[in-house]
Amino acid sequence: MVHENFRAYTESSPLVFHPARGEMFIAPSPTVTFKAPLGAECEDLMANTYSQIYIQTVFAVDGRLSLIRPEFKEELYKYITGIVRNNNQKLIAINGMSDHVHILIGLKPAMALADLVRDIKADSSDFINRKKWVRGRFCWQEGYGAFSYGHSQLKTIIRYIQNQEQHHRRRTFKDEYLTWLKKFEVPFDERYIFEFVD
Repeated sequence: MVHENFRAYTESSPLVFHPARGEMFIAPSPTVTFKAPLGAECEDLMANTYSQIYIQTVFAVDGRLSLIRPEFKEELYKYITGIVRNNNQKLIAINGMSDHVHILIGLKPAMALADLVRDIKADSSDFINRKKWVRGRFCWQEGYGAFSYGHSQLKTIIRYIQNQEQHHRRRTFKDEYLTWLKKFEVPFDERYIFEFVD
């Protein structure tokens, strides 16, 4: 699921998609003022902060069980999109398989990625359990992968996320995840990566 031509970025964000040029650009953000309790005017210190931070997060179902069935993927992804937006962040693309999910996020600097992923995992687990989509209790495994991208790489990673089903005809999630870690030169201890069931 991809949000049309990054238009999600135009909602209360300094990033704007220019259709003619086919690229994103930073629009000027107005200075924000508000009245202090004593009537003095104060200026928002973040008014002139501009950023482009793109993060792909990957996390798995606990025990790598295949619990995300095709018939409820779309509803789950819409719910996760709502969690990201409620945290004032931008979800660019989301997709996955029955045992894991990939999410590409436009992250604002004031948001800690660990807090956002914690909210996504906790709230979506609660949503799945309330829906009773699985027998027993659903939860995500501890931990996650996070990989950053430049603006010029967005189309490639969006296509990759969109084509998860095709990629996983040729390789397992374990192969995919270890490839990401090695490609991005992320040091890891095999004792603490996802629990893989082959």
